[in-house]
Amino acid sequence: MSIVFTTLILLLTVAASGVMMGVLPVRLPRPLVQIALGAALAVPSFGLHVRLDPELFFLLFIPPLLFADAWRMPRREFRRLLVPITALALGLVMVTVLCVGFFVHWLIPEVPLAAGFALGAVLSPTDAVAVSAITGNAQIPPRLLHILQGEALMNDASGLVALRFGVAATLTGAFSLTDATLSFLVIAAGGLAVGWALAWLFAQVRYFLTQWRADDPSSHVALLLLLPFGAYLVGEHLGVSGILSAVAAGMTLNNIDTLKGELTTRMQNRGMWAMLEFVFNGVIFVLLGQQIPVILAHAGEAKSAIGVDWLHMAAYPFAVMGLLYLARFIWVWIMLKLVIMRARSRGERVQRLTTRIIAATTLAGVRGAITLAAVLSLPLVKPDGTPFPGRGVFVFIAAGVILLSLVMATLTLPPLLRRIKLPQDDPRATEERDARAASAKAAIQALGRMREQRKEEADDADDASLYAEVAARVMAAYQPWLDPDSDAEDKQRARRGFAMERTLRLAALNAERDELYRLRGKAQINDVTMRRVMADIDLTEASLRSRRER
Repeated sequence: MSIVFTTLILLLTVAASGVMMGVLPVRLPRPLVQIALGAALAVPSFGLHVRLDPELFFLLFIPPLLFADAWRMPRREFRRLLVPITALALGLVMVTVLCVGFFVHWLIPEVPLAAGFALGAVLSPTDAVAVSAITGNAQIPPRLLHILQGEALMNDASGLVALRFGVAATLTGAFSLTDATLSFLVIAAGGLAVGWALAWLFAQVRYFLTQWRADDPSSHVALLLLLPFGAYLVGEHLGVSGILSAVAAGMTLNNIDTLKGELTTRMQNRGMWAMLEFVFNGVIFVLLGQQIPVILAHAGEAKSAIGVDWLHMAAYPFAVMGLLYLARFIWVWIMLKLVIMRARSRGERVQRLTTRIIAATTLAGVRGAITLAAVLSLPLVKPDGTPFPGRGVFVFIAAGVILLSLVMATLTLPPLLRRIKLPQDDPRATEERDARAASAKAAIQALGRMREQRKEEADDADDASLYAEVAARVMAAYQPWLDPDSDAEDKQRARRGFAMERTLRLAALNAERDELYRLRGKAQINDVTMRRVMADIDLTEASLRSRRER
């Protein structure tokens, strides 16, 4: 019963965080509010504390969230930006491990170099979810956004693999760069292969089930929810990266287009993942806040063990955070220079590289829940029974870096992003208009062919005339999208027209909904009839609200 009670309290806290954001006098990002609520629940008067089991945490929370992010990652942009993403997710991780390892060994001589490398691996993964929650409505340049998303997808695995080697070197006192490199390649490639194989197998099973008319949408969505957990477990069981396996499964399904043509399944799938991400991300940050009292207790013990006062202890996270920012700034500057040179060589229009863009990319390297779970997964003792060197200090530094990166990003990212000048004609908007024009042209052509076919086959002239009239009415809805490249005045007029049409349609749908409630209140229709008609109204409204005004 205590587990059920704790789970309900955590869910209530996550829901309350959204309400609190609306009533707070100062706008704060959701992660900080949830961390504060989690810390408040951990005070003795509440008596609610959840011990974070790293293995259980990685299994329950990380696979589905990374799977969903990988599914949404644009495959074209991922292929085009594979070099900078790899440079951040692999190159910067290695640089972070080395820099933090040597720096911490110099800062705290009692900490062996191998243990310092383990801390560097802990601090290398970034959290793109926290960045999106912090930036809010501030617009991130598309290329930068895709790079950050790809980095967060891939550096979790590289950081955790590096952590494995750092811990092994600390425990055994031996380390071979050749063996570590070979093992890393095997673990990474094996994880990608497992994820691809399971996703391909899942797509084949769904195809055969659909052919046999066993295409119940709810069942398929439930099976899809199990896929990231299965990919992670199989990967870990085979000794490869379960995280990369979950990522590869998500990206493979995106490439296969396994939900093509299945409206109900797509809608249920979209709603399910949106709710799951909200709840899981919220619980992660609440649990992070829950660990703060334990982290402070460990920090007190570690302070006594290394013989420093609280002032020096409190300075460690600031010093390490400064090093992380410096290393990331230099690496990002070099990497973005190469990205822009490569894009220009392909004839692409790219935004000029400015210090603001480099600073925004640096500050977007927010650390999150994976860092905390990784540092708590460090062993308590070595094989000879002695304590793992620096573990208490590492937990304190990691927690401090998480909070500092969140606070720094909250204070600086939104104003930085607002001052970045984006191109007047957003390439995403242009691409969307072109896609709408192409799809509208295809629709009109198909309707024209159907109209001519009906005219030839119809025995009744009146029926053929009615069919042509209806087809013309449907075609008219597509006409506004056929000229996306008109002059500026025409485009502005078209945008105003779309906005007016959207407002009128939404007002009409609200009137329909009010009338349905009135009819049900007078018992002129029952609830079944109301739900059926309401479903059509809601679907139409969802389509209207999903359109971005250009």
